[in-house]
Amino acid sequence: MKFHQIFLASLAEPKKLAAFRLLPIGKVFMYVFLFVTVFTMISFSRFFTGDAVLFEHSPDLAAHSDKIGPLIYPIAFFLQLVISIFYIFARISIFAYLGSLILTILKRRGNYLQIWRTSAIAMTVPIIVTLGFDFLPQLSAYSLVMTSVIHLIYIAAATKFYPKQPLPR
Repeated sequence: MKFHQIFLASLAEPKKLAAFRLLPIGKVFMYVFLFVTVFTMISFSRFFTGDAVLFEHSPDLAAHSDKIGPLIYPIAFFLQLVISIFYIFARISIFAYLGSLILTILKRRGNYLQIWRTSAIAMTVPIIVTLGFDFLPQLSAYSLVMTSVIHLIYIAAATKFYPKQPLPR
């Protein structure tokens, strides 16, 4: 499956979202890395264009950035990318655990790795919403709660399409 197909299916097709549990883990990693890189580039463009002012709050940071000069941009991009990747993978893992609890409650078959893959692909919409909140700072206080709820809704919708556990004999 191509990345744009995964992207489109992750937006509004819970049945396919559940089917993504069978994708190779390398494909899921590549999708997450690609998506986080694009997300980071968009977010970093605000810093690069001066939309998000960072240096006004700390005179020491402003003085240090004057010493480094234009080298600050690739360093800042790399650091933002590393922090974003760490944050997204930690968040995917936490929501995969919550997804495994949902699987248990709904009595569906699936293991942690399968729900992790579903959680990774289900992270698409929360990241897009987070990006929207990045451009609306007055609503950013609620972004974590709202994106967490959205992520859980997508995971719960996908787990309904996981196979049922066999009945005990």
